[in-house]
Amino acid sequence: MEKKKRENYKPFRVLKPNAAGLDIGARSIYVAVPDDRSKESVRRFDTFTEDLHKIAEWLKSCKIDTVAMEATGVYWIPIFQILEAYGFEVFLVNARHIKNVPGRKTDVQDCQWIQHLHTVGFLNSSFRPPQNVCTIRTLLGHRDNLIKASVVHVHHIQKALSQMNLQIHNVISDITGHTGLAILDAILAGERNPNKLAKNRDRRIKSDETTIAKSLVGDYLPEHIFTLKQSLDTYRYHKTLIYECDCEIEKYLNKFDSRIDSDKKTLPKSKPSRKKKQGNDPHFDLQEHMYRILGTDLTQVNGINSLTAHVFFATVGPDLSKFPTSDQFCSWLKLCPYNKITGDKVISSKTLKTKNRLAKALRLSAQALWNSKSFLGDYYRRMRAKHGAPKAITATAHKLARIIYYLVKNRVPFSESVFEEQEKRFKKQLENRIRKQAKTLGLKIVPILS
Repeated sequence: MEKKKRENYKPFRVLKPNAAGLDIGARSIYVAVPDDRSKESVRRFDTFTEDLHKIAEWLKSCKIDTVAMEATGVYWIPIFQILEAYGFEVFLVNARHIKNVPGRKTDVQDCQWIQHLHTVGFLNSSFRPPQNVCTIRTLLGHRDNLIKASVVHVHHIQKALSQMNLQIHNVISDITGHTGLAILDAILAGERNPNKLAKNRDRRIKSDETTIAKSLVGDYLPEHIFTLKQSLDTYRYHKTLIYECDCEIEKYLNKFDSRIDSDKKTLPKSKPSRKKKQGNDPHFDLQEHMYRILGTDLTQVNGINSLTAHVFFATVGPDLSKFPTSDQFCSWLKLCPYNKITGDKVISSKTLKTKNRLAKALRLSAQALWNSKSFLGDYYRRMRAKHGAPKAITATAHKLARIIYYLVKNRVPFSESVFEEQEKRFKKQLENRIRKQAKTLGLKIVPILS
């Protein structure tokens, strides 16, 4: 009787009988299907486009409905798009969730393991926004790479100046600003008189002409002039590419439907800010586009600027239906504690590491609240004093994520009035603590009568 029970025992219930698994590499793709669908349950294909279509056709002949694959670099993108075009339900899975059992590791075993896990329903699909949002995300990533490349050439310019002992980049804050570029162009045009070069000083520069002229006395060797010219030309070329990328981004942003009511087309009045427009800011009104597409102006939130709102849009998109609650949204951003509990004891509660671009942007926004005279600024400073900078940044980024989720989900404007009750409660706690400390010291607190 016991033997019969063991024979009928099935450890896992098959939830997706028509599931396949893919192991993707740079040169080959291994595909595994159920054993009863083909004479060869595992096949190897090349990564050429023609072979990717053969994979889709073979899966159709095997009556496969859903396919799972690892997110391996960028190699998954072509096969993912082709399989979606053929009508398959494609699961893009985090590689951490598909760790193989101990033993020999081969491509064949990997695809079979993925297929088995997908069949019994152990795999969750990673979030991927619609294709039109992915287009913006690709262009935004390319724009970031162009900015990083332009910074490298700014360093080359500074190196050439240092080799000639021209200390102009130590006198003015931005060598690629109006004054810096005017002086560099004059040097490359053949001017060597420091007093004449200093005449290019803009009135907003804090250093006077005498100081600038002293910094421009150096050794103008021809080889260093040559490297300076090429570095400056390359920097300007990258600035041209960034401008073209901005034009392309704006073109695709114009294709998105507006989510604001007809009577609310006017952008809300921005909060006064001392921060001037930076050289790497987009060449179009990004704030207006984000307000129109998202249905709310996220820049009204302290610490959030138009670029952060753009990162949010390019990462998630305007539709948050994939995240039913703010808890799930923050968990996806890896801004929540990852509790490990065993034997009723918390082993670890650290947040997981992530490369999510939006999570990084929110952490930077949290750091920008250090001098903010707002509830969020007070919250960040309070958390920093209590837990230290790293935990304070994570906690504040988590709060910002919840605020953004609520604003975009409900398409409502931001208002600091929602924090009034929390602020009153905090002030009351602070007052009680001070009174307790005063009582311990034998002092008495007397309120000031207005």
